[in-house]
Amino acid sequence: MSIAADPLVPAAPATFPRLDRLLAWITELPAAALVMAEIVILGGGAFARYALHAPIPWTDELASILFLWLAMLGSCIALRRGAHMQLTTFVKDLSPERRAWVDALGLCLVVGFLLMLVGPAWERLHEELEVSTPVLEISEGWRAAAVCVGAVLMLVTAVTRLLEQSARKQIIVSAVAVAVAGAAFWALAPALSSLGNLNLVIFFLLMLVGCIVIGVPIAFAFGLATMSYLAFSTSTPLSIMPNRVQEGMSHLILLAVPLFVFLGALIEMTGLARAMINFLVGLIGHVRGGLQYVLLGAMYIVSGISGAKAADMAAVAPALFPEMKKRGSKDGDLIGLLSASGAMSETIPPSIVLITVGSVTGVSITALFIGGLIPAVVGLVLMAGVVWFQTRKEDMTGVKRATRADILKLLGIALPALALPVIIRTAVVEGVATATEVSTIGIFYTLLAGLFVYRQFDWRRIYPMLLDTASLSGAILLIVGCATAMAWALTQSGFAQDLVKIMTAVPGGKMGFLLVSALAFVILGSLLEGIPAIVLFGPLLFPIAKLVGVHEVHYAMVVIFAMGLGLFAPPFGVGFYAACAIGRVSPDVAMPRVWPHMAALFVALLLLVFVPWFSIGFL
Repeated sequence: MSIAADPLVPAAPATFPRLDRLLAWITELPAAALVMAEIVILGGGAFARYALHAPIPWTDELASILFLWLAMLGSCIALRRGAHMQLTTFVKDLSPERRAWVDALGLCLVVGFLLMLVGPAWERLHEELEVSTPVLEISEGWRAAAVCVGAVLMLVTAVTRLLEQSARKQIIVSAVAVAVAGAAFWALAPALSSLGNLNLVIFFLLMLVGCIVIGVPIAFAFGLATMSYLAFSTSTPLSIMPNRVQEGMSHLILLAVPLFVFLGALIEMTGLARAMINFLVGLIGHVRGGLQYVLLGAMYIVSGISGAKAADMAAVAPALFPEMKKRGSKDGDLIGLLSASGAMSETIPPSIVLITVGSVTGVSITALFIGGLIPAVVGLVLMAGVVWFQTRKEDMTGVKRATRADILKLLGIALPALALPVIIRTAVVEGVATATEVSTIGIFYTLLAGLFVYRQFDWRRIYPMLLDTASLSGAILLIVGCATAMAWALTQSGFAQDLVKIMTAVPGGKMGFLLVSALAFVILGSLLEGIPAIVLFGPLLFPIAKLVGVHEVHYAMVVIFAMGLGLFAPPFGVGFYAACAIGRVSPDVAMPRVWPHMAALFVALLLLVFVPWFSIGFL
């Protein structure tokens, strides 16, 4: 007697786990080695330049080539782990069966984009083989090969995930649906090419939003929409796509992304974050709302270093929440404060968002680092007012005030940790090192502090930290690359010129433009997250801001703060759900209590709009 296969049973045979392990071996070991290589190369280059006064001319070029390989391998690792940024708001409440169908369709769309990318990436590789780099004088094919090899590895990874996670029927139906849609676009290509900018609505509104809504990772949604637009409605060679992706990820300043991510993990592992928090608790933990103030202060000090708001919150909240609950704080208020502090700290240097803004818009990183400190203080002060109101009747019975001797002891322990953010920010502001080089200084400083001062260093955690760094960096950088390609396509279509006309015609002149931009980035921050929104719209909007008379640093602070507000505001902001997960509080409990903190941030945003001095007063 034969038994028919259940169509909802996953189709993966026993060989796919072995293939998955092979993919892990191919991508993870080289990616971890590349993170270490970048630290050594950039750290060595900075040491040779500033300490020995004997700069090594090839370090930046080699680092940028290896960086592309790190970005593509990290993207593959993130795809294996399901760690690419995506919007799950609209699919998280679906039944398991419907969610499985949607996930299968999403993976088929990812596969479709990668299939479209592999051919042009191979063509681009052949074009670059005969071109030499200016310093090392090796083939530019090494750069192009990173995109080509990365696309192939991600394609194999996506297919493997599809076969392992989806049922045979789901795979077949989803693949046929994607193939039919592709064939329809191909057949309609002559008609589409005659529609002009109506294609922007078809590909960059309907297709892009549709992909994001069903949970397709944002980077792949950007890539699929751009690739489809170029393939079906223009005569542009598709090899321009891997070229623009490569160009978007090639800015040397973006090398700071993986290095600051790794630095953030080191700060937590070596005990520096704990030392900072303990000192702040000893200093003001005895006053009403003291622990809430400590949380705000700790987020201000450590935030921005790791590049991941989840890492910042995870370093601070678990150390404070248990005692805060003992003192009577409500779960919802704690999550509201944690979410708002994450949003407030987006402008604090050396924020990855600041680095990204500088990379895609050309604004001075030093100016952004100087301008980013006070806007966060404005948000911090207003949230402290909310804390004071909520905790004015807090029961402090049994809470002991630390003695002066205890505070001095905690300060002595915390001084090496407190010195780190000062060193990083001072080195960049004073021009001692670039934002990329200063990250290596921070890494070596933290290593020494962990080994010889705090004596808290677990060598077994280094390799997982390197992999986490590669994964998060790959997820961020693939978004940057695909969003750069999309921004180029929008510019070539004439959309940029149309946007200039619309935005310059906004009533209210400069202030009207700022208010509209702030509202737009609150919405974009909640739907796209921060970096995708900045990379996609920054190159389009910053020139308009300059045209209407807005200082570029002032504009940067407004849009970054607005984006952070959207990122952490329910119901769409993914940062809010990350805060709930870290605090182990149900979103249903936290959502009604988060609004006072969000209101404080909204007032802070309006102050930033109307008072430019907060952003540019110290430039």
